[in-house]
Amino acid sequence: MPVYRYQGRNPRGELVDGSIEGGSADAVAGQLFSGGITPIDIREARAPEAATPGGLRLRGGKHKVQLSDLILFSHQMYTLTKAGVPMIQALAGLVQSTRNPTLARVFADISEQLESGRELSVALSRHAHIFPSLIISLVQVGENTGRLDEVFAQISRYLEQEKDTRDRIKSATRYPMFVMGAIGIALVIINVFVIPVFAKLFKSFRVELPWATRVLIGTSDFFVAYWPYMLVGLVLLVLGLRNYVKTDVGRYTWDRLRLRLPLIGSIITRATLARYARSFSMAVRSGVPLVQALGVVARAVDNAYIAERILAMRTGIERGESLTRTAVASGLFTPLVLQMLAVGEETGQVDTLLTEVAEFYEREVDYDLKNLATAIEPILIVAIGIMVLILALGVFLPMWDLAKAARGGG
Repeated sequence: MPVYRYQGRNPRGELVDGSIEGGSADAVAGQLFSGGITPIDIREARAPEAATPGGLRLRGGKHKVQLSDLILFSHQMYTLTKAGVPMIQALAGLVQSTRNPTLARVFADISEQLESGRELSVALSRHAHIFPSLIISLVQVGENTGRLDEVFAQISRYLEQEKDTRDRIKSATRYPMFVMGAIGIALVIINVFVIPVFAKLFKSFRVELPWATRVLIGTSDFFVAYWPYMLVGLVLLVLGLRNYVKTDVGRYTWDRLRLRLPLIGSIITRATLARYARSFSMAVRSGVPLVQALGVVARAVDNAYIAERILAMRTGIERGESLTRTAVASGLFTPLVLQMLAVGEETGQVDTLLTEVAEFYEREVDYDLKNLATAIEPILIVAIGIMVLILALGVFLPMWDLAKAARGGG
């Protein structure tokens, strides 16, 4: 979705500027009006690299801004705003206390923007590569409603939950990734250093070798002869894939593919939908307009495929359809979740029901993560067993045949 730079005037008549996402200039104007800003000029701009709540692509020069930095920022801002500390004074304290040089520079710039009369949300939007659009929108609502401390408390809880989910997924996938890496390294060492030694020995026998041995020797010869080209090809493949994933088409394709990966695809899907439900609930509870909330939540899910479905839901709501109907059309949710959304829409408690949806998905993710190692272990054992069997057949069958021949000759 394109990013637009805008200039406008806030309810006090002060000139403000910033950037915001939107499907068109008219849609951006509608979002600005709903936020209490009268637009003067709206122009499409090149979008900066998206910041995500997970902190996986948060940039900030040499020192990256991690999710833990945003959690600490939201904690500190909640404490300071609740205590009634003036915003400029609070940011000055953050400049002195933060250990991240990038954040220190950002806080100093935000403080300067506040001193020049700009609002906090506008100052944060100048650093969209650091602060996700969801945080900026919530801060804007907090400013308009006078509940900035509550907004920062909600942001803090949301980011902590997000970090916990991501940490558990990393922890559950670390063991199988380590085992697969060890298997790959072992295969390279065996083919480059071990098999050639046996190949010289077997050639001295001058007998017909078993098929398994011929396969091993052929594979080893290929590795020994072409390993520089294979290494260069692997590096080029990795770089090519990384550049492809950075494109819109590549990002969409990869995000759609990883939702269909065996074993972990369903976990990623549920975790992403939990992130959507929780961030959407927080935005609705804070008073962000429904259409604008769906726009910022689409960025928060950090998945281009699911984001496209969410934006399609927003388009449906703009046409006058209900939230439940657009959710059904998206094809993302189970019947149970759709029923919960319908009840929430009928009772006017969409935010509460969305929180329950998020907790439902998080419980499923937690259960799947606990059983992930149990599900992967048999696959790894079978893979290692097949590798050992091929090696055993290829290495020991010729020796066994030679021993039989020697005994027969004796």
